[in-house]
Amino acid sequence: MAAVFKLGDNIDTDQLAPSDYVLEKDPLKIASHCLERLRPELASSIGRGDVLVAGRNFGCGSSRERAAVAVKYLGVSCVVAHSFARLFFRNAINIGLPILESPEAAERLREGDAIEVDLAAGVILRPSDGARFQATALPDFVAEIVAKGGLLPYAQARLQAKRRERGAS
Repeated sequence: MAAVFKLGDNIDTDQLAPSDYVLEKDPLKIASHCLERLRPELASSIGRGDVLVAGRNFGCGSSRERAAVAVKYLGVSCVVAHSFARLFFRNAINIGLPILESPEAAERLREGDAIEVDLAAGVILRPSDGARFQATALPDFVAEIVAKGGLLPYAQARLQAKRRERGAS
């Protein structure tokens, strides 16, 4: 089970990766400052596998990839939002951060809810009352990129598979 940490609308990249830390090389240090201006206790409260749930336009603002990196290194298993800013969505996929769009879940889930997320099916369950929310499931190839840990590991795995195919022929 994952605990829900609830956020509002228009959480921007400056809140996710504050400019004071954006050039930091250690992703854990960036993550330790993620959302600190909005909720100073958040980074130290999130447990590995917990879920951020937000409203509309999560990740709006600049196109900095470090915002998605900060969220990934918080240790969350997924971000569920009503909607994502286009560039944040792509950056999240590129680094292997699982994200799901579900307006209903974003509206009905509450801080502290215990949930289960099935990324492959795009289903979010709240066992306490049996609530089930359907998210827009990621296309298979995008889900595979996320499962491999991002675009670079995905591309490396595909190249290795092609090399093995050529060697077997």
